[in-house]
Amino acid sequence: MENRINPADVPKKKLYTGEEIPSVGLGTFGSDKYTPEQVSNAVYGAILSGYRLIDCGSVYQNEDRIGEALQRVFSETGIKREELFITSKVWNDMHREVAKSCKKSLKDLRLNDIDLYFVHWPFPNYHAPGCSGDSRNPDSKPFSVDEFMDTWRQCEELVEKGMVRYIGMSNMTIPKLEAVLPLCKIKPAALELECHPGFQQPELFEYALSHGIQPIGYCPIGSPSRPERDRTSEDVADTQMPEIVEIASAHQVHPAVVCLKWAVQRGQIPIPFSVKEPQYISNLKCVTEDPLTEEEMDRIRKADKNCRLIKGQVFLWQGAAGWEDLWDLDGKITGA
Repeated sequence: MENRINPADVPKKKLYTGEEIPSVGLGTFGSDKYTPEQVSNAVYGAILSGYRLIDCGSVYQNEDRIGEALQRVFSETGIKREELFITSKVWNDMHREVAKSCKKSLKDLRLNDIDLYFVHWPFPNYHAPGCSGDSRNPDSKPFSVDEFMDTWRQCEELVEKGMVRYIGMSNMTIPKLEAVLPLCKIKPAALELECHPGFQQPELFEYALSHGIQPIGYCPIGSPSRPERDRTSEDVADTQMPEIVEIASAHQVHPAVVCLKWAVQRGQIPIPFSVKEPQYISNLKCVTEDPLTEEEMDRIRKADKNCRLIKGQVFLWQGAAGWEDLWDLDGKITGA
């Protein structure tokens, strides 16, 4: 492949054990727009082009096809399993049956272990894939430390049994982390959070780093293909922010490239999604060359719009005031 990027040239981030992992991964949440086959073909092509970190999730409904792509990689190339870093996640409806969920992901992905396994959302509030933004499950409840820790204990057992190597949290807030981190036997290696120039979450980002937890940023270019239910009229498009557009022009690159360079230089691991070969190659190659200047990094920092795109409103409980209740904006766990 003529556009192949040498994985050794991709910057690395360190987990708390000292293990290094790539600073860019391929996301596999195809929103509502791409088939599992399209996503799995992208995984295959991305690994051949130099990706070594693949971010999966059981709710994405494509892990079985990704498993086929991984087997193709192992059988057709010299790339070995231990060269890849594969993540997956337990979905909200399986918080009481984490081992069962993990076993299904292992079977679907055709792996003996998963490198990093996340609790996808911090509560068991379930919604059907593809449901509308107005959907509410009558069984949904506010965050519970006890229920979350029950789920986390099951994740710790996965590590003890050798089914996963690391465990992580996702879509958390500082108040939630403050409540659960002291209770963990095995601490989270990573925290997945929405992170892009228009929504930088500086306090949560710094909190994670200060606790030795690696931030992994989803929606790193503002998720232009996210489901309609997650869109509102106030949303800011990162690739249209004047600061991003002007910096992109100065570097003669697409604005999306600036978002990814910023993410890696700032210290998070972006996991951009693309099924198009030129895009996913560009997404990886761009972090190996032509870095942003300190002045450009500072300009982007100051451009933060605090615009959350993935609001999570489908997970609200009866009596919740609005999506803001999921994110503990007043510094306390809402409804607990």
